[in-house]
Amino acid sequence: MKAAIMGYGTIGSGVAKVLDTNKEVLAERLGEPLELKYILDLRDFPGDPHEDCFVKDYKKIANDKEVKIVVETMGGVEPAFTFVKAMLEAGKSVTTSNKALVADKGAELMQIAETNNVNFVFEAAVGGGIPIIRTLTACLTGDVIEEMAAICNGTTNYMLTNMEQYGSDYVEILAEAQELGYAEKDPTADVEGHDSCRKIAILTSLVSGKNVDFNDIPTEGISKISSTDFKYAKAMGRSIKLIAHSKMIGKTYSCRVAPFLVKPDNMLYHVSGVMNAVSVKGNMLGESMYYGAGAGALPTASAVVGDMVFLGRNLDKHIKIGWSEEKLELANANEEKYRYFVRTSALQSNIENEFDEVEYANLDLDEEVGFITKEMTEAEFNERKAALGGIISVIRLY
Repeated sequence: MKAAIMGYGTIGSGVAKVLDTNKEVLAERLGEPLELKYILDLRDFPGDPHEDCFVKDYKKIANDKEVKIVVETMGGVEPAFTFVKAMLEAGKSVTTSNKALVADKGAELMQIAETNNVNFVFEAAVGGGIPIIRTLTACLTGDVIEEMAAICNGTTNYMLTNMEQYGSDYVEILAEAQELGYAEKDPTADVEGHDSCRKIAILTSLVSGKNVDFNDIPTEGISKISSTDFKYAKAMGRSIKLIAHSKMIGKTYSCRVAPFLVKPDNMLYHVSGVMNAVSVKGNMLGESMYYGAGAGALPTASAVVGDMVFLGRNLDKHIKIGWSEEKLELANANEEKYRYFVRTSALQSNIENEFDEVEYANLDLDEEVGFITKEMTEAEFNERKAALGGIISVIRLY
């Protein structure tokens, strides 16, 4: 069975390595050898074991009827979308690790795949090597998924873990993460929560069966979290995690990405470093959690190759996932209810006047006080917060 890879960066080269290393076991599981015929990349890779496979025109792959499976690991929406669309229309099944492409064009590409009786799959697009997509679309199809909470960005989780353990400030730990290769030169997509936002949009689309626009999800990152916030968290017996959250409200879902204060009895509290985890609550199963390496060449490539085997077993047969192009109107985020941890320079009398019952988290700092509100809607909290003034930071409790 012939395959092609589009994009020979970290993940694409990882896929080639998995195909080489596990060649025999893959042939056994698929029933025939899985052979790499083409690699699409504008760069040259002299001395690479697959040097003879490289091409620079995607149409060469699209026009080769021998190639049945195509891997897209280029990243970004364009030209990835154009190339993937061409492959599907040429009767080839595609797997991708590209969450930007899936979040933006997933429903459309699945429709194109169905029209051409092929498949478009993307296990590696959320959670790297964690098998969460097929878990939701196959193993848990007997359940109504009521809630999902994910730590799904290794960069931010690594940074928050180190800020907690070593008392480092955000700027200092970001520089270290960039030096170690965990953070990009431009870390915006990770640290401002955009990456996690796309991933929870994908997961919510899968469990709702409708298309969730990631632009509709309120998103906050970790760039405003400080070492002082972690001192308060420790005093409260909690940790700070960037969580992508989705909860069923009536016939829709409410979604948010933000830093949350998490208690030790929550499984996500214990997810540290670059690891990822997705907690899923079904109406029959209850809560389950899926944990593992959320990034990296080989863990992600492992998920991609798993998709390749799935595609190879289902040639000329479209497997319906149930993610339509119909837009899901998300629940009003201002009606979500939380308890909030607030740091402010306001006087204690003013705090109690605006927020009634509060719990103080006192670090005896000179020019500020920390407190936890009772549960209230986002809209009500914002109104009271504006009236209080002097706000230094706000973190929701999970």
